[in-house]
Amino acid sequence: MGIPIRGSKQIGFLYSAYFVANYLRTRCRSGLVFHSGVVFFALSFVVSCTPNSLNSKDSFTSSWVRPEDPQEQIGAREHPLVVAKYGGEYQNEKAERMLALIVGALVAVSNDPSRVYRVTILNTPKVNAFALPGGYLYLTRGLLALANDSAEMAAVIAHEMAHVAANHATLRQEKLASTEIGERVATEVLGDSTPARIALAANQLKLSEFSREQEFQADAVGIRMTGKAGYDPFAGARFLETLHAFRTINQNGLQAFDDSSFLSSHPSTPRRTELAKRHARFFGAPGVGKTERERFLRGIEGLAFGDSAEEGFVRSRKFSHSGLGITFEAPKGFTIENQTKAVVISGKGDVAIRFDATVIDRTVSLRKYMNSGWINGLDAASLELKKINGLKTASGNASADGWNFRIHVIRIGSQLYRFIAASAQSDQSGRTDTQLKNALQTASSSVTDSFRKLSKRELAKLSPLKIKIVEFKAGDTLSTYVDQMRSGGNTLKLLRILNGLAPDETPLAGYRLKIVSD
Repeated sequence: MGIPIRGSKQIGFLYSAYFVANYLRTRCRSGLVFHSGVVFFALSFVVSCTPNSLNSKDSFTSSWVRPEDPQEQIGAREHPLVVAKYGGEYQNEKAERMLALIVGALVAVSNDPSRVYRVTILNTPKVNAFALPGGYLYLTRGLLALANDSAEMAAVIAHEMAHVAANHATLRQEKLASTEIGERVATEVLGDSTPARIALAANQLKLSEFSREQEFQADAVGIRMTGKAGYDPFAGARFLETLHAFRTINQNGLQAFDDSSFLSSHPSTPRRTELAKRHARFFGAPGVGKTERERFLRGIEGLAFGDSAEEGFVRSRKFSHSGLGITFEAPKGFTIENQTKAVVISGKGDVAIRFDATVIDRTVSLRKYMNSGWINGLDAASLELKKINGLKTASGNASADGWNFRIHVIRIGSQLYRFIAASAQSDQSGRTDTQLKNALQTASSSVTDSFRKLSKRELAKLSPLKIKIVEFKAGDTLSTYVDQMRSGGNTLKLLRILNGLAPDETPLAGYRLKIVSD
């Protein structure tokens, strides 16, 4: 079952020609390097960020690492691939300074205070944290937005530092065989080019996945480091609970989790949370240690929240992409999920619509493209050519494996945008096949009819949502601040989770709230 596509090269937004070009234009600043509590700002660039730079043998971190250490060589080699896969580095001086203080405190109490740690904030809403060999630590801005204080952030960072200190990556060398196969295939197909190297990042990130036993070990070491540094040792367990709560409200909408998310490799199970609390009790009862919430909030105020310009923005039922210059709107009652390689629209009657993009030769007509064999079960008689909002389009119906499909393709130059709507040929409602097809047609047409180019004025107004800090006032309720949120659905639940509030908890006057605003 699923979408009947074959033999078609799909280009997801993060891997589109626009993204690659934008990545090469973006300054590849090497991030923060922490050493024995001292912060170094390494400002060198990756050899002007040209396509050949990713193949250069000159490491942009060579000033701070020991090249003879094979672990550090692995981290230096894979770093630009990780940055490319996650949308580039997110540069925010306030957040960097806040992280510098936390990392410095943790390094000072670690078993190896001479070790160099290089911390990079990744420009993605995905909630993730991971490590590469040699002291390369990665935090996404999505994770920073979800944490509530410095103690929680210290627990996450200490956990990743524990992985590095224990050389867990070295203990998983058997995984390299599978990544090498992927490398050979990608190299043969794409060559030794920048897009090929970026495509290989998914394989290389297998290095950051650890076993359950290694996760528990890193938890124990990380919590001890957090407590020894003077932070609240119970913060790690708190953050695991927050992660679990956040995941439950993000099956649609924000799409903060994918198969490489922090929760998939760091499962927030009740057993793991309970073990984290047991380790924390070594330092005393809950309430011991500092949280530094105010300092943390100052560090993340103004932090971008949600999708970036390279991924496109979801605002309520509307999707807009500034780089591609296009927009469309989902029907009422439907939600939009901005995934890595496509946009998925789902709603009533088990109707789902996938939106993605590909590139075709300008000389290939839309009729020829529709009949080229990439759609299984296409009804040739249903093929229709027309214009929507001044753009050339082609549409048709298909059926296969118990599913009905409605396909629209829209052309802008050599870029082809595709809407593939699907619904089952029978469901529990008892509707006839004709009724189901009509519902599919209505939903599909509603979306495609709204597809258009963005005006210059609209493009100028597009910008990421941001974290804003406000003070909870006496007499207010959380509903007062829900109205200020711009984050889409599940707003009240998200507001509670972002601020570490229980389902029935009301903040005291003076409490500093994180809200998501324009």
